[in-house]
Amino acid sequence: MRHWLFKSEPETWSWDQQVARGDAGEEWDGVRNHQARNVMREMAVGDLGFFYHSGKAREIVGVVEVIAEAHPDSTADDPRWTCVDIRALHPLASPVTLAAIKATPALAGMALLRQPRLSVQPVGPEEWSVVNALGGGGG
Repeated sequence: MRHWLFKSEPETWSWDQQVARGDAGEEWDGVRNHQARNVMREMAVGDLGFFYHSGKAREIVGVVEVIAEAHPDSTADDPRWTCVDIRALHPLASPVTLAAIKATPALAGMALLRQPRLSVQPVGPEEWSVVNALGGGGG
């Protein structure tokens, strides 16, 4: 199993909206960056990810699961654009802010800090554990 981070502005698609979709989940559609699309093509059913509110909030708020591997994005006219489907698993007990991530030496290499504009990113095993610990949960 691998780990990922999915970024969304809460005004566009929020954690609460993701939770409301229940077990049916939702397409992580609308990604029009080749690198982010390629990251999604690496995902497998059962992989876990962090749900990150970008924009003004800048915090990881929950954990999601990939429930469908890369397939054509229903919002794209071009079949080269693909997406995965995700479902919400649980919120973090305490959101992990970008400031907290920046202040944690073990997270200095996190893609969120190195490639802040990338909307879908890999998360390393140690990063996954550290963020979960910061958020008051397990791994």
